[in-house]
Amino acid sequence: MTSRGLPSPSQVIELLAGEFARAGYEIEDVTIAANMRPPRITVVADGDIPLDLDAVAELSRVASELLDTVEVAASEYVLEVSSPGVERPLTTEKHFLRNRGRKVEIDLTDGSTITGRIAGINSGVLSLVVRGLKPHQLAIRELAFADITKAVVQVEFSPPNQRELELVTEAGA
Repeated sequence: MTSRGLPSPSQVIELLAGEFARAGYEIEDVTIAANMRPPRITVVADGDIPLDLDAVAELSRVASELLDTVEVAASEYVLEVSSPGVERPLTTEKHFLRNRGRKVEIDLTDGSTITGRIAGINSGVLSLVVRGLKPHQLAIRELAFADITKAVVQVEFSPPNQRELELVTEAGA
């Protein structure tokens, strides 16, 4: 228990992980903000199935029921269940797989940056659909995960080029 009678992040994970896994999600992070009034417990979950509002509502209900079984000295707290959000850096192969088809900006160990659309992963190698040297030219570029220092999904406001999506499918097959 934390100093204010709230469970620790590891206790929350231990308590909720099984139910979240049965629903198809992993707990990526738990934060406890005991200094807020009322205190806040935030659970960040991710899965192969996107975390939509219905899933958030169900996971919140289950988490609340399970947390209510624990002796929590703080009788009132706010529970928040959310997805990692697009600003979260992609750090594992699983993160990249879950974002297949999305545009990412990747910083490499040589100091360069590349932007492309995630096509697939095979044996520690990431395949990206990137712009070619000529206008409207597309190519597949492969990057070793060891060469990636940071990767973040880019927010797109218009639909992707159809040919890019076709290459994502071809390269990921």
